[in-house]
Amino acid sequence: MSNNQTSSFQSYVDSATGAVQNAIGSATGNQKDQTEGQAKKAMAEDEYDASHAAVKGPGFAASGSGALAKDDPDRGAGQWNQTMGSAKQTVGGLLGAEGLKEQGRRQNVEGQEQEAKGQISDLGSGVGDRVTGAVGGAVSGITGDRQEQLKYQDQHDKGKTLQRGAEHDIEKQAQAQQKAD
Repeated sequence: MSNNQTSSFQSYVDSATGAVQNAIGSATGNQKDQTEGQAKKAMAEDEYDASHAAVKGPGFAASGSGALAKDDPDRGAGQWNQTMGSAKQTVGGLLGAEGLKEQGRRQNVEGQEQEAKGQISDLGSGVGDRVTGAVGGAVSGITGDRQEQLKYQDQHDKGKTLQRGAEHDIEKQAQAQQKAD
């Protein structure tokens, strides 16, 4: 790992470097190069895992870098509408009230759409903040403005956390859908 910041890109570079070093060690019979190459690859796998680590809670995501990101309000409101819609469907089904059952189905679908809208918003905002933070940080590094560089690093980290939180929820929903099918 090149520094204490986790990075998917850096993990790919480190993994490739380790693979090349391992291959050279194998070709030349140098056990030390083989061992060091394997160690670099293992560290790269850990770095990749760490760069994707996010703790997802109700309405927020937190990352290993310490960044916190609040979910788009549509995500929570959409989940609430899905829950209420499901409850109406259940009660309508138990009571034989087709109108209530249909109202619940519509509210559930609207909630799914609302949550998806919030997830897309968070995903887009997260990617945008990561790019802006990375570019701004690079420019600030070149100009030597350490304070701006730190500001852009925070923006990058928050964007990454927002993106990973949305990805976590989207992946969780996809897995639930696969089980249902």
